Amino acid sequence: MTGDNNMLKNKSFLSLFSKKRFKEYIRSYALFIIFIVLCVILAFASETFLKPNNIINVFRQISINGILALGMTFVIILGGIDISIGSVAAVSGVVASLVLDMNGTLAIPAILAGILSGGVMGMIIGFLVAKMKIAPFIASLAMMTIARGLALVIAGGVPHSIYNETFLAIGNGYLWPKLTATSISFPISVLIFIVCIVIVATILYKTKFGRHVYAVGGNQEAARASGVKVDRVKFLTFVINGLLCGVAGIVLAARITSGQPAAAAGYELDAIAAVIIGGASLAGGAGKVGGTIIGALIIGVLNNGLVLLAVSSYYQQIIQGVIIAGAVILDSRTKRN
Repeated sequence: MTGDNNMLKNKSFLSLFSKKRFKEYIRSYALFIIFIVLCVILAFASETFLKPNNIINVFRQISINGILALGMTFVIILGGIDISIGSVAAVSGVVASLVLDMNGTLAIPAILAGILSGGVMGMIIGFLVAKMKIAPFIASLAMMTIARGLALVIAGGVPHSIYNETFLAIGNGYLWPKLTATSISFPISVLIFIVCIVIVATILYKTKFGRHVYAVGGNQEAARASGVKVDRVKFLTFVINGLLCGVAGIVLAARITSGQPAAAAGYELDAIAAVIIGGASLAGGAGKVGGTIIGALIIGVLNNGLVLLAVSSYYQQIIQGVIIAGAVILDSRTKRN
């Protein structure tokens, strides 16, 4: 009888252990599971979805929103929000196109000018938030309007076409040439996205500044009491976000072959959604680069799948909103349980 009791105890212990481990796996990989399930559904629904060229195209489309989402990850971990990133990216693209108009053949000055213009606008928001104590939402709302108007003013209200092949390769080029119509290559824009991921992950996880961003987002007063220069962290966070907006604006301008003052409208919503889907908290102090990447992939794959399935544009936003809300609810419930 004693042996039977021990066996029953062992079985119950193993059962409890396996259930616990199963819940831990679900909790840890909920977003990845959602992404895989979405891919499987689209693979069965569309014959085109899993074709190599379509997959490469998805990653190229994701790269712009992904770069914007990486910058937004900093801001949301800090406990803020930035709704101006689409307008800032548009200004960066327009500035780059105008510099190309002036020098004609030199792509590097145009790229640097576009990125730096994003950084300058990030500095302005950072100053308003850190020094003037204006709420991030209000500061970025003001910048969204100013930047969009600035893009229209400096562009004269019209798009500026880009003909520089070196610059255009950023958005449309590949690391090696496509030998045939069916062969695949690696887009330069995706490489830029990967480089940004490495840089952002290094800053967040390997530097004192990254730890301070988490600390300020988690408890600003406690961080200040422990010696963290809160205003400096806030300022630099928005500068980094602005620089990443500049990079995204350059990639977008190269992708659409022009500096358009109306470009990137609404991109801030996809970027915020990617970060929130990725597990970041709007209250601050929580968020991961890996989660942001998965969030951007979910949005990109969803957009691509809806187009392949010829879903009416009237329904696409409804479906996207429902799936995004469902992903967030499922992820939050698995974290609570």
